[in-house]
Amino acid sequence: MATTDRDYYELLGVSRGADDAEIKQAFRRLARELHPDVSEEPDAEARFKEVVEAYEVLSKSETRALYDRYGHAGLRSGGFEPGHVDFGNLADLFSAFFGDDVIFGGRPRRGRGADLAAAVEIDLVEAARGVSREVPFEVAVTCTHCEGSGAEPGSAISTCPTCGGAGRLQQVTRSVFGEFVRTGTCPDCSGSGRRIETPCGVCHGGGRVVEERKLTVEIPAGIHDGQRIRLSGEGHAGVAGEAAGDAYLEVRIRPDERFVREGNDVYTTVGVTITQAALGATITIPTLDGEEEIELAAGTQPGETVVLRGRGMPVLQGFGRGDERILVNVLVPRQLTDEQRRLLREFDEHSDDRTYDKPDGFFGRLKGAFR
Repeated sequence: MATTDRDYYELLGVSRGADDAEIKQAFRRLARELHPDVSEEPDAEARFKEVVEAYEVLSKSETRALYDRYGHAGLRSGGFEPGHVDFGNLADLFSAFFGDDVIFGGRPRRGRGADLAAAVEIDLVEAARGVSREVPFEVAVTCTHCEGSGAEPGSAISTCPTCGGAGRLQQVTRSVFGEFVRTGTCPDCSGSGRRIETPCGVCHGGGRVVEERKLTVEIPAGIHDGQRIRLSGEGHAGVAGEAAGDAYLEVRIRPDERFVREGNDVYTTVGVTITQAALGATITIPTLDGEEEIELAAGTQPGETVVLRGRGMPVLQGFGRGDERILVNVLVPRQLTDEQRRLLREFDEHSDDRTYDKPDGFFGRLKGAFR
């Protein structure tokens, strides 16, 4: 499937401020129109895949935030590959509209444990280098006493007579997508399909217990504030041997008083005296790798920017680094002695137009500072 650079909001026909419900509604409408099994348009399949790609991005808070800020390039640097949508997850997409108990083609979707979320704070320098963090989670795990069965070892487990062991009661409906089977949890066995005669004394029949675990998480270099790391299979254990859910770790980056981050570039300021700016000087500046000395050229003007190539943030899951941009702030003395005033007046008397050359102008310097 070819990668699309079309605006995802335009593809779904929604505004950039659309909420989750509007995005889901737009996707449902377009999916019905463009699904290859329904539409007779020659480009229906390609358009359908574009719409699914757009929904995959905009329906998830982390990829939507990345797209809103940096567009398609930001998604690629963040690890999302437009054009490579996992169509095996389409059942999950349709479940957002038809419920979690939808059956496609007569085969039930296998359940799994619930996902869980946690957050961790790191410094900007740690985000630049990558860091390992031990994060505590409270998670439901399989009861070791009954091995997840929910029954006291050695006791009898019978089939639920209401659902015949299925755990669900089914209702068949037809739609443009084919035959859907909507099911509801059996009220008598709570979906287990079994009748437990003697509940486990440890988990009280639930098959799971809650415990605190600590996971060591590798946070990659270049991660952005608010991005989430998925830990597959580290969520809550499923019921009756079903797969565990996933854990999501949201990474928050503490503000750094020395730097402002924009994409993969970092900005900082340095104050120099008027004599340092006029004569040139060796000055010390902060970088993500520690303090460093640089040579300031003679005649440096207020608002000029010095660029250190490749000294910014690493490209997440990519190659190279952004730049560090240093904005020069020339400090004008506020308190002068009589002798300093005399010397400045003497300097001014010996100055002419050639001393100052032609200034770029305030707005020219301002544009250069943010270029």
